[in-house]
Formats: sequence, C-alpha cells, structure tokens
Amino acid sequence: MKIRQALLSLSDKSGALEFARGLVAHGVTLLSTGGTAKLLRDGGLPVTEVGDYTGFPEMLDGRVKTLHPKVHAGILARRDLPEHLATIAAHGIPTIDLVCVNLYPFRETVAKADVTLAEAIENIDIGGPAMVRSSAKNYAGVAVVTDPADYPALLAEMATNAGTLSLNTRFALAKKAFVHTARYDSAIANWLTALDEASQPQPFPEHLQLAFDRVEALRYGENPHQQAAFYRDPVPTTGSIAHYRQLQGKELSYNNIADADAAWECVKTFATPACVIIKHANPCGVAIDINLLSAYEKAFQTDSTSAFGGIIAFNGTVDGDVVAAMNTRKHFVEVLLAPAFTDAAREMLAVKQNLRVLELPLARIHHAFEMKRVGGGLLVQTPDRFNVQAADLRVVSKVAPSQEQVADLLFAYRVAKFVKSNAIVFCGRGMTLGVGAGQMSRVDSTRIAASKAQSAGLDLTGSCVASDAFFPFRDGLDVVAAAGAKAVIQPGGSLRDEEVISAADEHGLAMVFTGARHFRH
Repeated sequence: MKIRQALLSLSDKSGALEFARGLVAHGVTLLSTGGTAKLLRDGGLPVTEVGDYTGFPEMLDGRVKTLHPKVHAGILARRDLPEHLATIAAHGIPTIDLVCVNLYPFRETVAKADVTLAEAIENIDIGGPAMVRSSAKNYAGVAVVTDPADYPALLAEMATNAGTLSLNTRFALAKKAFVHTARYDSAIANWLTALDEASQPQPFPEHLQLAFDRVEALRYGENPHQQAAFYRDPVPTTGSIAHYRQLQGKELSYNNIADADAAWECVKTFATPACVIIKHANPCGVAIDINLLSAYEKAFQTDSTSAFGGIIAFNGTVDGDVVAAMNTRKHFVEVLLAPAFTDAAREMLAVKQNLRVLELPLARIHHAFEMKRVGGGLLVQTPDRFNVQAADLRVVSKVAPSQEQVADLLFAYRVAKFVKSNAIVFCGRGMTLGVGAGQMSRVDSTRIAASKAQSAGLDLTGSCVASDAFFPFRDGLDVVAAAGAKAVIQPGGSLRDEEVISAADEHGLAMVFTGARHFRH
C-alpha cells in the first residue's frame, strides 16, 4: 500500500520533524494539527492544518480538532469496497494512508504530586484515541504509528519498497496501536477510580486495569506439564528483576525467575556487602561483611547442602576472588545475580556454560503493588517496605541486649522478612546460622532452624534469634534457650506475651519487641 497522504498529531514530538521529512521525500502530503503543524512549518515542510482541510477551525480550547467526517471517512473507508471509495469521492474526501498520533500526557500529568482533577481531565485525549482506533481498525488500508521508535524502520521500508508499507507491517502497527489506547484508557480508569468523593487519591482503585508485556515464552512452568511465559511491566520498577541482562547460560525457567526475584529483593535491602543464597524461594544462607568474598563464605556455611543448586545474589561487583571461592567449594549454582562483574570474573564464569549469570542495576525501590492470583480474583497489597531500626526496639526482658546483639537481631529480623512463614532465623556475627521456614507451627520452625545449624556444625551458643511473628507459647523460647541462643527479636502481640517474657527471663534471654510482623506466604 503506497502512502500518499499522512496526518500527524503529536504530543511527544521527538523525531517527528525527521520522520515528516522522510515522508515528504517519498511524495507524501502532510496534514497536521496545531503545535505539530507549527513544528513542521518551522522546519520548512509543506503542511496543511486540519482546520483548513476540514473547513472547521480547532475549537473549544482544542477539545475538537480532528473529530470530523473528512478526517475519519478518509481513514475508515475500505479500499477494497468500490462503494466506500465512491462515497468519499462524491464528498471530495481523499484517503488518509498514514496516521501518526501519540496522546496527551495523562500519565505524566497525574504523576505530579500537586495535580488537580481539572488538570487531569484536560489531559484526557479524545480525538487522538479516536484516530488511532479508526486507523488500527482499517489497517488493511492505513498505517498507524504511535511510537517514535518505529519511525526509522518505517522510512527504511518505504525506501526499499517505493513508498509502500506491507500488510504485515500495518498489522503489527495496528496491534501496537490498540495496546497503546488500551493502556491509555487503563491509566485514566485506574487514576479516576482511585479518587474518593472529595477527589482525594486512595491507595487502591475501585477498578484495577493491568498491563504487562510478554518478554519470552518459558520452557515450562513450575513443572514440565505446565506452560509458562514471563511478562514485565511496561515501565518496570527501577532495580527490579525485570531489568535483568543475561550475560551467559541456559534460558531462564519459571522457577529460576521466581527464585532470582526472591534473592534480589532480599540482597538489595542491605547497605553493606551482602550475599544471599536462595533455595525454593527461601533464604538458606545470608551474610554481610566487609566485602563480598567474606559475605559469600559466611552465607555458604549456613547450609551448604541446601545451597547446592541454589540462586546466589550479591549487592556489589563480583570479582575473580568470589568466583574462585565458589569454584573451590565446587558450588553448583543455577543463577548468579549481581549489579556488575569484573572482566576476570566473567572470564572464569564463562567456562560454566550452563550457569545463568544476570546483571541488573541495584536500586532500593519497591513496586507500587504486590499481587497474588487466587481463584476468580486477585489479592493486591502494598509491599512490605518496613525495615526495623534500633530505635523501634522495645526491651521487654530483664536482660537488655548488647550493641553487638542489637546489630545481629536487626540483621536476623531483616532476613526473616524474606523467609516463608512461620519463620525462625538464628544468626551471629552478621551471618545466618540456621533457618526454619514454612512450618505450620512456630515451634517446629524453631526446632528445624536449630537442627539445621547443628547439622552444619555451627555453634549456636550466644546466637540471636528472629521470629517473623509472635511466639504463641513459651515452647519456642524453651527450644531457643536449649540451643544456646541469648537474644530474641519478635513483634510481640500474643495473648501469652507475659508467659513468653517470663520464659525469656527464666532462661536469661534478652528479648525485644518490634511491633511489626513480617508474614510472607
């Protein structure tokens, strides 16, 4: 289909002048609106304003520009139906073969902290989406362009094909255009339905519209008989797993991505050099130290058995010493994540052809929402952003923790936030010693955590313990004390808090309450 006449009406004018010049070079006649027409005219290009073309000026402060039969009939007329062509010819309406439109900046407008409802409403585009949808519907005869990134490829195709664009290209552009308008309308609906009666924004819209882009189809889901794909947000949260760049290794699986996300979200909460080893979405070894090598060596000690086939995440640049330590231990790893890798590390890792190595930017920013699909619905919550600080602790035992114990308690509590409930974490000297996860009773998690440490040959004498929720009975404290721990951190809030505090005092334990629970399901 040869492009003879194009209409350009753009909010984002990046690359528009160069694109229009390319169209004119192919003999295309230009129609345009207001600001876009001025840009083209100032650039020395011949252009007809839509108001002059239709005989009706832009009116109502620009609310009505292109909503006219001479525009939409020129777009919507089917080129394969003689009666359509005869009708527009009878009314002196030429065809419009290319429509280049992007929409008023609604998302950018409502992202401003002081935006008013009136300002938001004026940034809801009407004529733009109408033209985009008309063009996309009639892709058999019209090319619709909504993304400036497509300009060079379209001009190149026209240059190669005597000013024409193929049906496949027009269909691909139409699909992209419908996504463009769908997301635009979704942004409007999400923002408006999150306003209360006083037009004040609330955390959750009444009607939630979601949009994701498929990155790749995965080999299978959690199990080989399940199909799966990975989708990302159109604008992923800075520093999230969706920003990964795979440097080497096999394709990522469904479980790889899920576990890598768990590892990354945990490791990026630490400001000091940290290493997190994840197995089946649970930390099996976490440590902080003066450098990544020491952090890795300590994290690996926690549970070297579970670390086999795990996911490792670092919050700094991985060098050759870290890779050498992994090789010395013959540590089989599924995925390795870090913000950067030195050339020496890359060279050493390259011999492990199946090892998936991911590089992604480190940013301690959270998603706006966390979501979990359930039968017939969706659970949505704000992320668990709260990290307990020393000032948040309330000593409830007769014995107060030392400064060193406070540091370990805070570290253990940070780790417990990423362990499936019921979560118990023993730690000491900035490293996990034993982790109990996902048990139906807290005392069982406590026993498992102690047993894990003992199996690894780690001494729990003088250790610190974190519980993601309150101890409902004193039996958990009895296990903690018998294992050799000397300090406990927990939210408090049980009906039996006094009984649990008495048990701590009986065993000579220091115990602090945080007032903040960290369930993770």
